Amino acid sequence: MSAEFRTRVEHVDTDATGIVHFSRYTSLMETAGTEHLEAHGAGLTAFSAAGVDLVAADLRVTYLHSAVYRDVIVADTRVGHVGAAWFTLAVNLLREERDGDRTPLVTGALVFAAVDPDTRRAVPLPAPLRQALRGIVPDAAHKRIGTPARSGPRGPAAGDLGDRRPGARTPSPAVHRPGAGP
Repeated sequence: MSAEFRTRVEHVDTDATGIVHFSRYTSLMETAGTEHLEAHGAGLTAFSAAGVDLVAADLRVTYLHSAVYRDVIVADTRVGHVGAAWFTLAVNLLREERDGDRTPLVTGALVFAAVDPDTRRAVPLPAPLRQALRGIVPDAAHKRIGTPARSGPRGPAAGDLGDRRPGARTPSPAVHRPGAGP
């Protein structure tokens, strides 16, 4: 199950119009993700104790709705895929409404890679932590994280990296040029 992450939008999170600045969502995603990992014994503390650092190798964000000062934001965070030296976290940030409903704000995914603290080169995930991460994966088993399933010119649903590896390139969608026909 996803560890509950909850925060209230502060003034410092907003731009001049009072809306949460787009860059703030990525920080909230990372915080929700690392809190989720800590709650399951596979956080930054455990990686550091094992002599390994985690670095963000990829970040995907789809913005859906805005939040404003004093809104309550909650996160749904899940471990997606665990590879030999990296893993993905799917994160949804939602605004908690007064009636208890939740409005999706952003959906996305972070890919974390294990690196040697001295050389900064990729290393395998320590076996006990890889197992701990794999133990969290059933949270997301057969459940798509992100917006409802869709396909189109942007590819798979937001928040779903599938079996992509860090650094893999996605082919650009065909671009329609005005005057070039249908």
